Formats: sequence, C-alpha cells, structure tokens
Amino acid sequence: MTVSVEETFQRPVGELLRGWRERRRLSQLELANQVEVSTRHVSFVETGRSKPSREMVLRLAEHLDVPLRDRNQLLLAGGYAPIYTETSLHSPAMLAIRSALRRLLKAHEPYPAMVVDRWWNLVEANEGISLFTEGVAPELLTAPINVLRLTLHPDGLGGRIVNLAEIRANILTSLQRQIISTADPDLQDLYDELHGYSGLSRPDHPGPAEVVIAMKVRHGEHELSLLSTIATFGTPVDVTVSELMIEQFFPADDATAELLREL
Repeated sequence: MTVSVEETFQRPVGELLRGWRERRRLSQLELANQVEVSTRHVSFVETGRSKPSREMVLRLAEHLDVPLRDRNQLLLAGGYAPIYTETSLHSPAMLAIRSALRRLLKAHEPYPAMVVDRWWNLVEANEGISLFTEGVAPELLTAPINVLRLTLHPDGLGGRIVNLAEIRANILTSLQRQIISTADPDLQDLYDELHGYSGLSRPDHPGPAEVVIAMKVRHGEHELSLLSTIATFGTPVDVTVSELMIEQFFPADDATAELLREL
C-alpha cells in the first residue's frame, strides 16, 4: 500500500521515525545506543508521549540514514521547518554542479555515461549514450526518459541485450533494495511496471563463480560487453544533489574497448 505525501504529513513524527527504525531493522535499544539517549526516550518519541526537539529529529534521522527529502518530511511532521533545500539543476546556484557533471561525462567519452535522479530519470548524458538509444521506440525517448524502462522494455534496449534475463534480475534486485531504503511509492510503481513486462523470461541469477555481471549488447554485427559503476556526491546538503547518481560504463574486454574507440 502506498502512502501519499499528504498522509505522511498527517502522521505523527514518532510513527514515521518508528517506520524508519523498523525499515533499518534496528531495535529501540540499538538506536538509543547509537544516538546516546535512553531506550525509554526513544520509546516515548515513537509513541508520541514525548515531542522530540528539532535537533533530536535530525540526530535520529542521521543515524537511521534517512534520505534528505524524507528528513524534511520528518521535520514538518514534528512541527519544524525543513532545513534542506531542493534546488532546480537549471537554477544559477547549480551552475557549478552542472558544469562539473558535464566535464565528468565528457571526459568519459567514448564510453557511455549518464546522470539520473532518484527515480532513474535521465538528467544528463554524454555522446556515448547513443549506443543505448539507437533504434529504440520514440515514445521511450520522450522526456522524462526513464533509463530503467529504456533498458528493459522490449521496444527499447531490451531487444538488443543478449543476457537480458541476468540484467533484468540484477536491475530488479537493486531497485527493490532502493525501495526498501527509501520507501518511495513512485519507485514501487516503476518496479511493478518493469516486473510486468511481457516477453521477458524468468530472471536468471548469477552463478557462484561470477563476481560482477557484464551487460552484453548487440550493436550491428558486433556484441559489446560493458560493466557499469554508480557514483554519488559526498556529503550533500541539497535534496536534488543528494539524489543524483552518475552511472559510467566501461568495456569489459579489449574487443569492446577497441570498437567503442572506433565508433
């Protein structure tokens, strides 16, 4: 069952904090030890018998690794003003961030690289990303472009991924972990959509000898083998920046590296 933003604000801050504690699989004692308060105090906060201060809400949220967006919601539920800004990437204040991202993406060429937001919508990409968008259905390239949908959709890149079952299993597992971590209903909707695509075989999980999964993509007469890494900004204080993910693809073998340089 999904919970709307309005319903979240109507729920007491203690109830929301208890939900995050349970999501992190911590007992009241474990959380109290981390925050250096009594178990009784944590219990009183969760049950509403004690109203936490603004500082206590933030301390608990930090130790529960609550995303910045949701820390703002906790503050609002506790009767306090949010402290984390959510700045549009197109604003002048974000010029330095945009410039840094574009330099990073450009430096990664000829290999594909892109920046996505919390919901896996494309924010920026370099020229190498055309490797993935070539020949896909036009509706999948209509903004906002969701890269997970683009990857797994039968009319998207999914039609050219040789080991699609493996990649699908890996993506769905990672997305499920993100849902558990964030409790985001929009991500759950995306998971349900991707999981329900017709024409996809049962997910194959990697064998015990595999330490990383390479995505194998047909490109003309060739088969490319690519590995990917995901990076985030360290210690962000803005919601938008905290949710950005930079995904970079690397050739998994010499043949792929040579072909990408030629392309």
